[in-house]
Amino acid sequence: MNRQRLESKTAIVTAAGQGIGRATACAFADEGATVWATDINEESLNSLARERPEIQVRHLDVTDAPEIRNFAGEVGTIDILFNCAGFVHQGTILDCDEKTWDYSFDVNIKSMYRMIRAFLPKMISQGGGNIINMSSAVSSLRSKPYRCAYGSTKGAVIALSKSVATDFAGQRIRCNAICPTVVDTPSLQGRIAASGDPEATLRSFVEQQPLGRMGTPRDVALLAVFLASDESSFITGTANLVDGGKLA
Repeated sequence: MNRQRLESKTAIVTAAGQGIGRATACAFADEGATVWATDINEESLNSLARERPEIQVRHLDVTDAPEIRNFAGEVGTIDILFNCAGFVHQGTILDCDEKTWDYSFDVNIKSMYRMIRAFLPKMISQGGGNIINMSSAVSSLRSKPYRCAYGSTKGAVIALSKSVATDFAGQRIRCNAICPTVVDTPSLQGRIAASGDPEATLRSFVEQQPLGRMGTPRDVALLAVFLASDESSFITGTANLVDGGKLA
């Protein structure tokens, strides 16, 4: 039975065209929220609009500050902001030139800075709000080979989330981070396909998981629903693992 835990709430989801973002936009809508699903991929947004016509879709480049400010001006009230956009660079620090390092930070952390700066004042003026930021188990929580830039940005996401939670708790703003391990998304499938031996790569991903399977976008989306709902009203400033026991 659907409990409509997000009824009367308005949510914005970035990178909502596929993977975790899409699953979360749909889960928010299932729980009664009015959802703005944003992405830079028009094709994936159109697909989502056909599948779920009750979800409002909009092109949004999270690296474009003026576009974000214009979007903020279009949206009325906002209760939930889920910052999901991200980029995975593979390599050590020696494989990462300054352009790639800067791009990783621009997409993975500065985009959240831009979105929070644009929508936090609305939340404060409304008397409260809820921000959820996509981090990773590969962050300040653990390292992984060949994820130098990625892990650095995702550690920064945890720090940003804790800072916002601390600074604005008095204004009834909650801010939490979600930290998944390997999740079976189109992005991951693309990396597996490009690995040279997709079958072996997929098998190695699965074998690393204590529960014997990779996470799914819905596994993450269900945690996002909980964090977005009043059921988690006393939870803020946390980094929430969704890792199937990997870090246990």
